Amino acid sequence: MFKDKVLLITGGTGSFGNAMLKGFLNSDLKEIRVFSRDEKKQEDMRIEYKNDKLNFVIGDVRNFSDINHAMVGVDFVFHAAALKQVPSCEFYPMQAVQTNILGAENVLEAAALNNVSRVVVLSTDKAVYPINTMGMSKAVMEKLAISKARDPRVTKMEAIYTATRYGNVMCSRGSIIPLFIKQIKEGKPLTITDPNMTRFMMSLDDSVNLVMFAFTNGQPGDIFVQKSPASTVETLAQALKELFGANNEIKIIGARHGEKMYETLCSTEEMSKAEDLVDFYRVPADYRDLNYTKYVQQDANVKLEGEYNSDNTHRLNVEELKELLLTLDYVKEELASHHKQ
Repeated sequence: MFKDKVLLITGGTGSFGNAMLKGFLNSDLKEIRVFSRDEKKQEDMRIEYKNDKLNFVIGDVRNFSDINHAMVGVDFVFHAAALKQVPSCEFYPMQAVQTNILGAENVLEAAALNNVSRVVVLSTDKAVYPINTMGMSKAVMEKLAISKARDPRVTKMEAIYTATRYGNVMCSRGSIIPLFIKQIKEGKPLTITDPNMTRFMMSLDDSVNLVMFAFTNGQPGDIFVQKSPASTVETLAQALKELFGANNEIKIIGARHGEKMYETLCSTEEMSKAEDLVDFYRVPADYRDLNYTKYVQQDANVKLEGEYNSDNTHRLNVEELKELLLTLDYVKEELASHHKQ
């Protein structure tokens, strides 16, 4: 499937891009294009990987000519470029619109024009019942991907455009685990927004596995969700304190702009039609057209199963969370350096 093919990763210098690269450097891919606007991170990756298969392209998804030029000759696209920080997007909503919505449309349109056969866009649990700009912009991105999946140019070449949603990726840039570890090492209080706030716990490997599952199993317009455990923020702080043998106090600072008490990966409406694939949920696209009167209302009395969220999934206790944290390279490296001090 990958032999002599070209893969483009937008936002490829981020946490996901680096994790995906490690799995693909030894594949049969002919070329992996890393598209981003950060020349410093590109140079760091070029030095770290020293691999002729990598081709770094500087550009911005907001600029159609940038991404259209980068898409020439590409077979597969993983679209990871986004503004992801919830508070930042709340203060600068048009920036989120320009990157997460207009930028995504540029990527999808360039893929259609360049006959890309498979596209996977990366979304977030915050896109379900969104209350913040980041989630709202990602929800629109999903709709753009589903719409493009039924575009006649895309269907004619039997291309497959799908979306994936995942929860908080543990140890990703700007996330809470690196912050807590930094606070522990500096002897500062662990700042918790709300101790009862729950979040899905996924590793970077989980996010890569989800994208690969969508890539290999998706049908046009599908959204894929990986089943994941969750934890309260307080349990996470306690687990890290115990792992590092720390006694830092915990300081409650209140919810930040646009934060929810729990996140949802599948809405009630989506769960009513979702396919349970053991480790994943597949939410198929609705392929009816706008002439609703010609359809028999078979699903009028469909039974709603209830949403799938971080409050009703398996809740990790401190010991389970410690065990999970110890599988993460970042945590293991931080523990090793902590013990040397």
